Amino acid sequence: MPKVSVVIPTYNRAKLLKRAIRSVLNQTYQDFEIIVVDDGSTDNTEEIVRSFGDGRVRYIRHKENKGEAAARNTGIKAAKGKYIASQDSDDEWLPEKLEKQMKTFHNVSPKVGVVYTGFWKLQGDKKIYIPSSAIDQKEGNIYNSLLEINFIGTPATLIRKECFERVGMFNERLRDFVDWEMWLRISKHYHFEYIKESLVNVYYGCGNVSYNSEASVVALEFIFKKYFEDIKKNRKLLIRYCSDIGHVYCLQGQTKRGRVYILQAIKAYPFSIKLLVMAFLSLFDPVLYKTAVKMKESITLQKLENEYLR
Repeated sequence: MPKVSVVIPTYNRAKLLKRAIRSVLNQTYQDFEIIVVDDGSTDNTEEIVRSFGDGRVRYIRHKENKGEAAARNTGIKAAKGKYIASQDSDDEWLPEKLEKQMKTFHNVSPKVGVVYTGFWKLQGDKKIYIPSSAIDQKEGNIYNSLLEINFIGTPATLIRKECFERVGMFNERLRDFVDWEMWLRISKHYHFEYIKESLVNVYYGCGNVSYNSEASVVALEFIFKKYFEDIKKNRKLLIRYCSDIGHVYCLQGQTKRGRVYILQAIKAYPFSIKLLVMAFLSLFDPVLYKTAVKMKESITLQKLENEYLR
C-alpha cells in the first residue's frame, strides 16, 4: 500500500499534464501512487496519461464534466494512501516536496492534519511568493488567519486522509474557492504545519481555469454565511466581506442584492464615505455603478482574485 496518494484532477489540459505528472514521478520520496481524474476531457488526456507506462499512475474518467470538487473527491475516494497530496494539472512540484513534507509529519503532533509549503505564483514576468509575510500566523491553529484570507495553495498541501473522514469531502456545490472552504473546515479540528520554502510552481495564464466572478461571489457568500458567527467578531473583517460581496453583485447588475450587503457594511461602519457612495450608486441603473467603478478604480475583480487566492 502506498503511503501517499497524489490526486491530479484535470480537464482539457493534455498539453500541460505531462509536466505535472513528471514532477511527481521525479520526487525524491517515491512511496506514492498517482490518481489522474479526467473530468470529462475532450482532448487526448487519456493518451498522455497512458504514455507514462508506470503502474503507479492510475487513470479515472468522468463521463461528463462535474467540476473541480467532484474530481478531487473521486480521487480521494479511490486513494489507498494514508496521506493525500493534490497536484494541479498545470503546476509543477520541486523534487524534494514530498520528502520534506513526510519528514515533517514524522516529527509533529497527531494534532497536525496538514503540512503545506510555500509556492511561487508565476504569471508572465511576475513572480510572487505565497504565503505573504503579511500573514501573522501560518501554522498551528490558523483558523482565524484563514477566515481573513486563503494563503494555502492546494498543490502545496499534504493531508492526513483521516481529515476528510472527519470533516467531509470537498463541497461539490461550489465552483470556486473550493480549497479555501476545505481549509476552513479542517482548521476547526486540526493544526497546520508550514514549511517555509517554495516547493511548488503555480502557473497562471497557461491554460489554467480563469477567474469567474459569478462563481467566486457565490462561494464567498457561502463562506460568509457559514462562518458568520466567527466573522462578525472582527468588525473590520465583517465590513470587508460585506463590501466585497455587495460590490461584485452590483458589478453583475444585481444591485438590489448587492445593496443588502453594502448596507450591512455601513451598519458596522456608518462613517465610511466609500460605502455610502457605493450604496447611493446601487440605487440607480447598474450601468451607472459600473461606470463609476471604472472611473475611480474601486475594488477591481483582479484585486479580489488576488486577495482571495484559490
